[in-house]
Amino acid sequence: MGVETEIKFRMPRRNLGSSPRLTVPGCKIGKRSESDLLSTYFDTRKHKLKRRGLLLRVRQSGGKHVQTIKQTSGAQFGRGEWETEIGGRTPDLDGANGTPLERLASKKLRRKLKPIFETSVHRITMPVRTKRSELELAIDHGRIVAAEHTGRIEEVEVELKSGPASDLFRVAKALERKLGAELCLRAKADQGYDLVNGKRAQAVFAEPIELGKRMTAIEGFRTIARSALRHFSGNAHAVRSLDPEGVHQMRVGLRRLRAAISLFSKMLPETKTEKIKTELRWLTNELARARELDVFLEDKVGPVAREITPRRGGKAIARQFAEKRTEALAQARKAVDSPRCRALLVDVLEWIEAQRGRTDAANSELGKFAAELLERRLRKAHKDAGKLQEMTAPERHKFRIRMKKLRYAAEFFESLFRSRRDRKVLARLSKHAKKIQDSLGSLNDFIADRKMAAEAALKAPPQDRRARAYVSGIIVGREDEQARPLMKAAAKELRALRHLSGPG
Repeated sequence: MGVETEIKFRMPRRNLGSSPRLTVPGCKIGKRSESDLLSTYFDTRKHKLKRRGLLLRVRQSGGKHVQTIKQTSGAQFGRGEWETEIGGRTPDLDGANGTPLERLASKKLRRKLKPIFETSVHRITMPVRTKRSELELAIDHGRIVAAEHTGRIEEVEVELKSGPASDLFRVAKALERKLGAELCLRAKADQGYDLVNGKRAQAVFAEPIELGKRMTAIEGFRTIARSALRHFSGNAHAVRSLDPEGVHQMRVGLRRLRAAISLFSKMLPETKTEKIKTELRWLTNELARARELDVFLEDKVGPVAREITPRRGGKAIARQFAEKRTEALAQARKAVDSPRCRALLVDVLEWIEAQRGRTDAANSELGKFAAELLERRLRKAHKDAGKLQEMTAPERHKFRIRMKKLRYAAEFFESLFRSRRDRKVLARLSKHAKKIQDSLGSLNDFIADRKMAAEAALKAPPQDRRARAYVSGIIVGREDEQARPLMKAAAKELRALRHLSGPG
């Protein structure tokens, strides 16, 4: 078995030019070689291998056929890889012995395997050497074909063959700065399956996280943090396409990472972590306006505009906020396309991989750490529950954030708890915490909504001012009616939460 330790970038061909000449300080780049690679990816009709975190590929190059089996968990940095030369273009499952595919390699699977998609790539490869390391730089341009769908491949990969990971990141940062390369944590296979399913530039959602109780706490953190980075970075293309859901999912991924940092804060180095948190907050804030306007337009303005008579004011205010949303989406795209964001992605990945067990807490068993953390945060929620009615708006906001972190913790650690009782507890905890979060979030949104509604009326042109003021008044009035039931709903869920104890 080999382990791939590589960093991949998405980079348009125009950034390289027709004859790429790369220089990296402190590195010697050797003679380049070129090859044409034709790869066919195999799976069942229901994508059994993908669901099991496996990839099966047969690559043809120079008259040879090489079968590759990979572990594809998005939560890994170095991925397991098994390669075998075979006699033709179809998989030879006898070559799966000693790999994770072996346990699935039944006669039934052999019958059901079929080509799913194909990639055709022209690859330029260059060895890179430093005083301590040997690396390989590969530039891939080509296309991916899945039935009637096609997509472009424009990637640069840096793979560490030997030496410390710090040299890998040094080369990666030079590529990002000099060539505008953007970190990409999604493999060619991810793009291929998206094409098979007819997905293009769609929002990427959080993936399941698999943890082991015997992991150390810091190993658990790295696994969770990689998943969150994959989540928010994977939505860059959707944000560029001005997709509001892509903006929302990128913000969710950012919040999940920030929540993980908070949950594991005692074992993370303070100075570097604060720098990372600052950059994560910056990107979250750059996306906030687009998300706020989208929710206000779809959930508040839209229903009122469709229901009221006369419709002139509703149509005018809907048009006004649709234009504002478009402007905010463009601002979000600008932030994602910025050098600051590109640098952030590489810095976060390097920071995640640098985390090691430097303290007793970091080296503690993850299962025990998770059970104690959930129990401690549940007790805190129980204590705060009786104070909800007396909380000010800022206090409710802080309480909502604590509930959000509790819910994320339950989701992060779900795979650690296998008993029926623990699964039931975590499901209830997550359900109640989400309802509390949603109710208090709506109350918090009302403050911003009032401001936007008032602005829409005050800044309207004279001919529409009264009509828009009428619509704004209806929006604010409806929110006033909803405030009391939302507080009751939050209080009800908190009472239910008080009867729960943690898993484990």
